[in-house]
Amino acid sequence: MIAFCGYANSDLTVSLPVLPTAGDRVQATALHRRDGGMAANAAVAAARMDADARFAGVVGPDRMSTAFLDALAADGVDVTWAARTGELTTAVIMVTPDGERSIISQDDTVTTEHVAAVARQLDAAGGGLLYLDGYRFPDAAEVLAATAGSSVVDLDGCEQTQDALGALRNADHVIIGSAQAARLFGDTDPAELAIVHAVHLVVTSGARGWWLHTPGGERHHEPAVTVAVVDATGAGDCFTGTYCAELDRGATPVEAARFAGVAASLSCMHPGARAGSPTRAAVLRHLETIPSTPPVEETTCAE
Repeated sequence: MIAFCGYANSDLTVSLPVLPTAGDRVQATALHRRDGGMAANAAVAAARMDADARFAGVVGPDRMSTAFLDALAADGVDVTWAARTGELTTAVIMVTPDGERSIISQDDTVTTEHVAAVARQLDAAGGGLLYLDGYRFPDAAEVLAATAGSSVVDLDGCEQTQDALGALRNADHVIIGSAQAARLFGDTDPAELAIVHAVHLVVTSGARGWWLHTPGGERHHEPAVTVAVVDATGAGDCFTGTYCAELDRGATPVEAARFAGVAASLSCMHPGARAGSPTRAAVLRHLETIPSTPPVEETTCAE
C-alpha cells in the first residue's frame, strides 16, 4: 500500500514555439486543460504498475474536484483518503516542441497536520509507503521521524538546503533532479549525503538517466531509454510513482530504479502529465527488448 500525500492540480498546458523570458510576448500554438499534480500523477503511475495506490492529498468540494477524483479512481487509484477541505489548485505548464517545459504552480492546502493524519491512517491500515513531495518540508521532517513505516520523498518543490537535509535525515528514499541537487547541495557528493543520512538517494538527469546512492556507499547508474520525446511533463512523477510501486512489490532499490527509469522514458512519448504513464506490462515488454544486464555499479559518479 502506498499513500501519496501532496499536490493535486488542474494543469493548463500551453504549447509554445519557445519558452518566454522576462518581457517576451509569445504566441501559444495550443492550450489544453488536463489533470495533474505531483502526488496525483505519481499515484496514477503506481496504479498502472498494479500497486495499491491511495491518493491522500487535498482538493475541494466543487464539481471540478469531483471530476478530478473520479479520473483518479478510473485509473485505479483509491481516493477515499483524499480530503475535500481545500481547493483544486492550478498549474500553468509551458511546453516547447522539443519537450522543454516551465511550470507555474499554485500553493495547495496540504498542511503538516494533514500529513500527520495520513501517516497515522497508513499505520492503522497495516503500514506501507508514505510518499511526500518537496513542498512539505521542513515541517514534514518531524512527521517522518515519528512514522513507523517507510517513506519516499520527491524533493521537487523544496528550495532550501536545510529543508532538503531534513528530508534526507528522516526519509528512507529521496529522489531529486540533478539540477536541483546542484542548487541545494553544491559540490557535495550525493554518495556522501546517502551515507551520512542513511538514505537511498536517487538523482535523475533526464536523458542521462539515473544514479542511485545507497547508505552502504554503492553507486548504480543506468542511462535513459532512447525515445521520441513529445512531452516530458510528468516524467519525474512517473519515475517516482513507479519506484514506489516496485519497492512496495518487494523489489530492491536498484531494481525499482531501473524499472522506474524505463517507465519515465516511455511516458515522454505522449502529451500530458499522465497520458503516457505506461502499464507494468508495457515496461516489462520493453525490458525484454534491451539487455538484461544490471545497472552499472560505479566508484565515481558525475551527475
